[in-house]
Amino acid sequence: MSNQREDSKKLSNIKDTNINQSYLHLIQIHDSAFPSGNFAHSFGMETYIQEDDIRNEEDLKVFCEMYLRHNFASGDAIFAKEAYRLAKNRDLDGLIKLENICHAVKLSPETREGSLMMGRQFTRTIKPLVEDEFMSLWLEKFKNKEVKNHYSVVYGIYTAIIGVSAKMSLETFLYSSITALVLNAVRAVPVGQMSGVKTVHSMLPIIEEVANDVMGYGLDDLDNNSIALEISSMKHEFLNSRLFIS
Repeated sequence: MSNQREDSKKLSNIKDTNINQSYLHLIQIHDSAFPSGNFAHSFGMETYIQEDDIRNEEDLKVFCEMYLRHNFASGDAIFAKEAYRLAKNRDLDGLIKLENICHAVKLSPETREGSLMMGRQFTRTIKPLVEDEFMSLWLEKFKNKEVKNHYSVVYGIYTAIIGVSAKMSLETFLYSSITALVLNAVRAVPVGQMSGVKTVHSMLPIIEEVANDVMGYGLDDLDNNSIALEISSMKHEFLNSRLFIS
């Protein structure tokens, strides 16, 4: 018994137990209990479901890979990465210009408004969690309606401020975005939770590959070539029944 107490005492005195709070905070903002608002949006996926293009696990995997490679990689992932870079440099004018571009390339009104709604919800939630002069300046601009606050932009700003690396910020942005789509697909199509788990797992190497690619991209690499996805987003508001806002 005395040996057990001695071992317990030794364990309690281990000094090398520093926890990277930036990493833990990154986990917090991606927790399912964190109200980012992504649970309410399918960004056109619901149209694919109702038109019987997504019927099972394999269809969902194809859709998610398409979304990662041909939508996120040439759009929101670039905005999140560039917002991170500009926030690190405290370049407010650059961020305002970036967000104007972000707003302009979203052709579907539902997709544009969904991005803004998530940005507003994310901002309301993180506001009391951080004290940073640059973040406060951005939030003041948002309060005065000088910036629109798209989700990918404010995500990049916030992750830069909490101190995680640019690569980790980008990887978690891609991961959380695709996870939200999969969770919403599980709610909307006849695939179970296990199929959702397997789909997310199958996307992990693709997320890593896309993140590596996007780290080398800039604004010149922006491209809105997901025409079918844009059309599905535009058709979404005219569906007879809708589970999601977009």
